[in-house]
Amino acid sequence: MLKFAMAEIMVIGRLVGIILVMIAALLLSVSYLTYVERKVLAAMQLRRGPGLVGPFGLLQPIADGLKLIFKETIVPTAANPWLFMVAPIFTFTLSLAAWAVIPVEEHVVLANINVGVLYLFAISSLGVYGIIIAGWASNSLYAFLGAMRSTAQMISYEVSIGLVIITVLLCAGSLNLQDIVLAQKNLWFAIPLLPMFIIFFISALAETNRAPFDLPEAEAELVAGYHVEYSSISFALFFLGEYANMILMSAFATILFLGGWLPPINISPFTLLPGFVWFFLKVACLLFVFIWVRGTLPRYRYDQLMRLGWKVFLPISLLWVVLTAGFLMVSGHLPNG
Repeated sequence: MLKFAMAEIMVIGRLVGIILVMIAALLLSVSYLTYVERKVLAAMQLRRGPGLVGPFGLLQPIADGLKLIFKETIVPTAANPWLFMVAPIFTFTLSLAAWAVIPVEEHVVLANINVGVLYLFAISSLGVYGIIIAGWASNSLYAFLGAMRSTAQMISYEVSIGLVIITVLLCAGSLNLQDIVLAQKNLWFAIPLLPMFIIFFISALAETNRAPFDLPEAEAELVAGYHVEYSSISFALFFLGEYANMILMSAFATILFLGGWLPPINISPFTLLPGFVWFFLKVACLLFVFIWVRGTLPRYRYDQLMRLGWKVFLPISLLWVVLTAGFLMVSGHLPNG
């Protein structure tokens, strides 16, 4: 009995250790994604970017984090204090919880569940609650209007993302993320499903409230949107949540369309690199496009944003689901899974 208890404690301890390492790695990645974004945007705009704190400005994210930690947290007098503080914690926690099912290499995943796609879709859908709670609890019209915008935007583009995911599931025949990657051994789904890949990526920009779809944070109209009343560490949690969601959506796109950890061509020298290196290279390329789009395109108007989601992406993705299912049925390539 004692041996069994000790074995259980060791398993739990190992699991907690893995989770802590994952959280630390993700926090570090999010911190330095802000540094990379500032450097890339500076290069695009012929500026230097951060370069004073540490060699090449590499300590700038740490300095920014310390500054936010030691600032005073101000709760507005008319705000709901409990919900006001819960909202950023809820948003940030969800952005971390989603990584439980992301496989960075074959059999290298915290929870290899058979409904990994549904889990990720559910987690991303819950993210809107943190934003709407923040807007309502702030008791500010600017914050509330930003939260309403964000809710409408995320729901609109989740419909398109859901239909895009269905086309991938039709081709892979499984909801397991590892099985979806292995189904792309011969051909990445980004090639036959290129329109769906483009729609997924653009919808991911809207889902993460990134430019040119950063309407909930439109400073010219809403001061700063749903987090206008937040400061110090509570603002930092929203900020970290946004960047963590960028990395998450890039990883999700890599798994669904770019073959996950699989090399572009299954021959040497491509096969010499470990799978997780290919995975993170693909994620890094997608993150670069996130930043590139921000530095290139102006912000959409709100009516343009909603029209694109409901009148363009929704009909195209729905049509593509029907065409994909029909083609797979007629050609006899419909998976048996």
